[in-house]
Amino acid sequence: MTAELQPQVIRGVRPPGVLMVGNFLSKTGGRRFVCEDLAERLRKAGWNVFVTSDRPDRVGRVLAMLTATWSRRDSYSVSQVDVYSGAAFLWAAAVSEVLRWLGKPLILSLHGGNLPQFARRWPRLVRRTLAAANVVTAPSGYLVGEMKAYRASILLIPNPLDLEKYRREVRLHARPRLLWLRAFHSIYNPVLGPKVLALLARDRDATLTMVGPDKGDGSLQETLRTADRLGVAERLRVIRGVPREEVSSLLAGADVFLNTTSVDNTPVSVMEAMASGLCVVSTDVGGLPHLIDQGRDGILVPPDDPEAMAAAVARVVDEPVLASRLSANARRKAEDWDWRVLLPKWEGLFRELADA
Repeated sequence: MTAELQPQVIRGVRPPGVLMVGNFLSKTGGRRFVCEDLAERLRKAGWNVFVTSDRPDRVGRVLAMLTATWSRRDSYSVSQVDVYSGAAFLWAAAVSEVLRWLGKPLILSLHGGNLPQFARRWPRLVRRTLAAANVVTAPSGYLVGEMKAYRASILLIPNPLDLEKYRREVRLHARPRLLWLRAFHSIYNPVLGPKVLALLARDRDATLTMVGPDKGDGSLQETLRTADRLGVAERLRVIRGVPREEVSSLLAGADVFLNTTSVDNTPVSVMEAMASGLCVVSTDVGGLPHLIDQGRDGILVPPDDPEAMAAAVARVVDEPVLASRLSANARRKAEDWDWRVLLPKWEGLFRELADA
């Protein structure tokens, strides 16, 4: 038995086995997905959990997923599969077909802001795949609404956070200390960051910290060139990724969170900022309007509009009443995303299907 499929048994009790199929890549240097945290929490709660796959190469990963689904068929009674767009959707569809043939209860969990666009391009494939599931979940109202044409019933379960990790601090007065936390890739439009900074720096002592890995499409280099061209290179700090445990400290050191993305669903980075009481200024795209209540717990602006984003940040900095309202309400909303609230929902769902 490989390490990635090793179950954990608590006090000799073996509850129903759960197979979780997704990207378990953090141990090999990849991004940590929600499925890893869910598997870890279930194990600590006493569940018998098998996961696949931690293979970094795509071909090896899908082969490991299919192999585990078949070879461990006698060890699990319910399964959960993450669903993304593009090639990842095909992997999920293939695993779902195997599970359908095996007669295993299946939960499909939808993710990614590009999934609705993929579904419009391949509607028959998406409908067939979603029809194979006993339950389909989504982390945002955006995906629930966009995907209901392909599956009428979709259960909303937000991405969970461990709120104890985030310092709760209401910003009674927001300083122009800006934080951006995402990957340097064109879909996240990081170049918008220094453009906003340059506008704010005209009459404020503004700084911007941008944190994220370089995805290699030239976005990081363009961001740095833009900052230099606009004369704000000394005000910009770039950190090419940090250990996960250091994220809360970075959030605590800022007052305003910028989300510049052009395509999005329900970004965990924005949720983390809200949990930390930052004043969030985000582009109004994808699932963000479902995550942020305009003017109550964040401010939404048109995409790729540096003037609008800078004006929103200036309002937050200049209006303490607005800043404190956004900060307090954001943290209050985040209470509903805590693991203590959401893990029992997942456990109930698995238990219901396992006992069916």
